[in-house]
Amino acid sequence: MDKAITTALMIIAGVVCMIFVFNSVYPMVNRSSQAMVSMAEQVDERMKSRINIVHAANTANRTSVYLWVKNIGTQTIKTIDDCDLFCGQEDNFELIPYTEHAGGNYPQWDYDIENDTEWRNSATLKITVSYSSDPGAGTYYTKFTLPNGIYDEYYFSM
Repeated sequence: MDKAITTALMIIAGVVCMIFVFNSVYPMVNRSSQAMVSMAEQVDERMKSRINIVHAANTANRTSVYLWVKNIGTQTIKTIDDCDLFCGQEDNFELIPYTEHAGGNYPQWDYDIENDTEWRNSATLKITVSYSSDPGAGTYYTKFTLPNGIYDEYYFSM
């Protein structure tokens, strides 16, 4: 009888220990799998996002620079306002803030989608960088970065 009680208590203790282990390990496994799914979605988005700065030009008085950026990825880019634009002479460039309407502080940039209503694959974004005065002649550097970190760089002369 003593062996039976001891065996039953050992089985109960084993089951309770297994429940504790399961309750502590299962949430970690669940969080880990959710993190892996989230990371896979981010990698997939980055792989589908690609851009190419195809051309740059300036106005005669050099107070505006036009950049044409083509979406060569398979993903539609919806958050253009959240993109970062760096522009300036190659040894003195800066982050240019996005401004939806002209006016306010300079330099600033705005955009138009030229051959579509959304920035889908093969659509071109025309970016207008506005300066308050002529920033000077020289070689200029520009870098356009999407919110997910994908970017393209371009050098041009003004």
